[in-house]
Amino acid sequence: MKKIVVSILCVIAGSALTVRAQTGAQKGEWRTYGGDLGHTKYSPLDQIDKTNVKNLRIAWRWLSIDEGLKSRTDLPNTLRGPMYLNEATPLMVHGVLYTSTAFSQVAAIDARTGKTLWSYDPVVYTDVRPPEHGFLMRGLSYWTDGKEERLLSAGGLAYLLSIDAKTGKPDPNFGDKGRVDLREGLGRPFNTRIYSVNSPPVICRDVVIVGSTMPENVTAKDMPPGHIRGYDVRTGKMKWIFHTIAQPGEFGDKTWEKDSWASTGGVNIWTNMSADEELGYVYLPVGTPMNDFYGGERLGDNLFADSLVCIEAKTGKRVWHFQFVHHPVWDYDPPGAPNLINLKIGGRTVKAVAQITKQGYIFVFDRVTGKPVWPIEERPVPQSALPGERTAPTQPFPTKPPPFERFGITEDDVIDFTPELKAEALAILRKYDFGPPYTPPTERGTIVKPGYSGGANWWGAAFDPDTGFLYVPSWAAFSMAAMNKQTGDRAFMGYAPASGRGDGGLACCIGGPRGLPLFKPPYSAITAYDLNKGEKLWAVPHGDGPRDHPELRALHLPALGSLEKPGGPLLTKTLLFIGQGLDSAKFRAFDKKTGEVVWEFDLPGKSSAAPITYMLDGKQYIVVAIGARDHPDEYVAFSLP
Repeated sequence: MKKIVVSILCVIAGSALTVRAQTGAQKGEWRTYGGDLGHTKYSPLDQIDKTNVKNLRIAWRWLSIDEGLKSRTDLPNTLRGPMYLNEATPLMVHGVLYTSTAFSQVAAIDARTGKTLWSYDPVVYTDVRPPEHGFLMRGLSYWTDGKEERLLSAGGLAYLLSIDAKTGKPDPNFGDKGRVDLREGLGRPFNTRIYSVNSPPVICRDVVIVGSTMPENVTAKDMPPGHIRGYDVRTGKMKWIFHTIAQPGEFGDKTWEKDSWASTGGVNIWTNMSADEELGYVYLPVGTPMNDFYGGERLGDNLFADSLVCIEAKTGKRVWHFQFVHHPVWDYDPPGAPNLINLKIGGRTVKAVAQITKQGYIFVFDRVTGKPVWPIEERPVPQSALPGERTAPTQPFPTKPPPFERFGITEDDVIDFTPELKAEALAILRKYDFGPPYTPPTERGTIVKPGYSGGANWWGAAFDPDTGFLYVPSWAAFSMAAMNKQTGDRAFMGYAPASGRGDGGLACCIGGPRGLPLFKPPYSAITAYDLNKGEKLWAVPHGDGPRDHPELRALHLPALGSLEKPGGPLLTKTLLFIGQGLDSAKFRAFDKKTGEVVWEFDLPGKSSAAPITYMLDGKQYIVVAIGARDHPDEYVAFSLP
């Protein structure tokens, strides 16, 4: 019998508060990474609409100040190598754009012309190259008390910086001459060279809350814990720490068997967080423990891994939580910021929070109490046969809304444009293990779909507060993990993804027949939901995909969806804007009601970041970041003639 999850440990608070809508970016500005603290990624601006979007032109381009650093010959080797991607989303306040760069520089840009007004180089790139993705920054945060204005940036090798927004100079009253070393104060020694930050902090009630980034696959015993800290926005003093790996005597400590809390790393927040200033709550999408694919050395459910945790901004105390994956071994950490949304359900207003996942699910909760808006069922799932491993017997499945990606694999899922292609695809698939949702990793190799890159990813979803519609860009990538017993100085891990295999021990998107994908399309999509009803409205492929491949050209197929990860969404009163990501330089506007493409533009470079919009001198602008390994980092601004 299915067990309905109807209760979550929570503190019921704020019932007498009036409901204030999450209304997106206000007054024509863009003051936070997601438009507002609830990450709606929405602006009520409507000057650019379906009737005139075809007239958009490039108003200005800004070349990143990092390009000057890259050309210097007197700097260390840490600056060599690819820059990964330009995933930065700027802010706009009082006619000025503020941005961080891949090398953790900070710049102010005239929002009318794209000219640099000031820049600040904290010189945090000369020690070692940051782990995981190298030099990559997604943005910064803005704070003001009405008199002072500060930009808070956490990047490079994990320094939290406070910079005067007017002058571009560090705040001498913050930390040590304007910076705080985030590698201090985590409660245990660890390898500081593998601890960094990519995503901007969130600021709520004058507290700066910061996450972290670290290698996905553990290679040493001294891995850092992903605990979350809150700092005073004026002084930089640490106010509290929330242990994402529950410590002895804390709630959840019994979910780390044999004192595995003491040696486990990870359980960090590498993506964006959300906050409700009115409630004083911060919503933490907490990630996976190390190692990502085997938990024999950390038996138990492992709280608060792969969870949404609501905490008090002032104290860091847990209010409520929900764990999406018990005892995680799939790298299914929550990939994007929770969307704080207000819904109309059964004639009442619900202050809600929606979390999209790599699995293709959307979990929706009352953001005050943590109670699910629609029932969530604990269902039996396949169990691991790896020695020493003990996966959870059940996992949570939301009953509404329906998923935006198919989760799990059957033989019917392989590419079948022709009988020959299907037969070849089946031959490839049958080399591996596969099955229903949460089929665990094996020594032979398990293919899971969606894979560890999603499904959804760091750009998150966009929400329209006027209609209650949620828009989710997604990628139907799949992954394979083949596990090997570890020996020597790696024996402490038990099992880890194998090395030395032709397809790699940890692989994303194994090739299908004749250079085609292994599975059916769409390969990336945009899905719209009515969250007042918990229903799917429409879904459309995003990008053409391989329909011009020699094996498919004669079939005259419709759009199949991009084979690469798409870009992030921007929602306005009139349109939905999304870049195609790394597959092409296409930047598109979609009809919000139907998903129809109403405008398409070839950018000077590829874009995977989330765009912004703002109004200045009566003119609406759209700004998007471009840049990858084959193109310098830039911002491109659009406006009407």
